[in-house]
Amino acid sequence: MSKKLKLDLHDIFNKGKEIDTALRDVLVDARDSNVKIVEIIPGKGSGQLKKRVLKFLERNKDLYDRIDKDSKNWGRLFVRFK
Repeated sequence: MSKKLKLDLHDIFNKGKEIDTALRDVLVDARDSNVKIVEIIPGKGSGQLKKRVLKFLERNKDLYDRIDKDSKNWGRLFVRFK
């Protein structure tokens, strides 16, 4: 079974710089630790946090391989690494 990290953004949903820092930290940690999947939970809410996460990921494509959206839970994303 491949290793997985999880980042739940519920506690910092309204703290812009902390969100970016948490996202960068978990992606770098996953890459450096050879983790294959990071589960990011922006939550369902209004969808604004998920949009922010996707924009961050778009700007940082060098850190990961691909993004999968959870078809059963739209408040969750999976970032995959090679």
